[in-house]
Amino acid sequence: MDSEGRPLTSGAIDIHTHIVPASFPAYAGRHANARWPSMEPAHDCHHCNVMIAGKVFRTVSDHSWSIERRLEVMEACRVDRQVLSPMPELLSYWLEPEDARVMARHVNDTIATMVRDGKGRFSGLGMVPLQDPDMAACELELLMRSGGFHGVEIGTNVNGVSIADKRFAPFFEVAEASGAAIFVHALHPAGTERLIGPPTMPALALFGCETSTAIVSLMMAGVIARHRGLRIAFSHGGGVFGLVLPRVMHGWNAIPAMRETVKESPVTQARRLYYDTLVYHRGTLAFLIERFGVTQLCVGTDHPFTIEERDPVGAIEALGLDTGQRDLLLSGNARRFLGAG
Repeated sequence: MDSEGRPLTSGAIDIHTHIVPASFPAYAGRHANARWPSMEPAHDCHHCNVMIAGKVFRTVSDHSWSIERRLEVMEACRVDRQVLSPMPELLSYWLEPEDARVMARHVNDTIATMVRDGKGRFSGLGMVPLQDPDMAACELELLMRSGGFHGVEIGTNVNGVSIADKRFAPFFEVAEASGAAIFVHALHPAGTERLIGPPTMPALALFGCETSTAIVSLMMAGVIARHRGLRIAFSHGGGVFGLVLPRVMHGWNAIPAMRETVKESPVTQARRLYYDTLVYHRGTLAFLIERFGVTQLCVGTDHPFTIEERDPVGAIEALGLDTGQRDLLLSGNARRFLGAG
């Protein structure tokens, strides 16, 4: 038991954590590339500055790459396994495809090493250059054949183009065929130019809308209905999608042309998707369970960044669920999402 009388282990699997490599290779491509990242020392030996276009994008701690430091946090918050994915800004959709492939392979190698050396406590979700869907599909096949990954993280849009756009069909076809899990994270949300506040405000105020837009678009474009075997999860509880869903459902019931285009009920589609529990509020988490089903939510923390949930297991325990339901949220749903049983 810990100091508060709680079990020291919970079996919890955290599907929403990010890594940043301790270093990046020097740019060696053919293009003028101001957005190729680098690392510089920060204010102490436990932090580094991620530099993009000559400016500090984010100061990150060594939890971003240190297995030992991550394990310390995992013990403190009773998480048995972390699923590692790239810091979203590393997805590099704004680079030339061949440059993005170099970056993806470097990041993926970092994740693979952490999984290999992590004492069985980590699983991997890599990245692919989605700005070139055919290249992304090939890279995804290679990644899945490597045996070290369960799938990939992707952004909600690629340089302003929705991931529901038909150009990304080859990627989703390979994802389904290869059994890859897809974790969708908000990226460069719409409306940032109209938001007033400190630099963290887009993540706090706009990620929820951005994620909801992506989910609705995937439904309306037929991606979710077409790929019924695709395992896809959305960060931050799916954003505001839980509130938007009844409006979409009303439209589907009221507008014949919408039903003709979207054959399957939006609610039915929504309850096949996965969502993390990163909503910071017990009532909101209970609402998502009611809306999407207890079988569709997985632990998520956003470790190791500032807005991370520091007691994810406690948040689930506070719901007062029975043992079977609690175990689904802590680990059972995550195993299904990852294709790990």
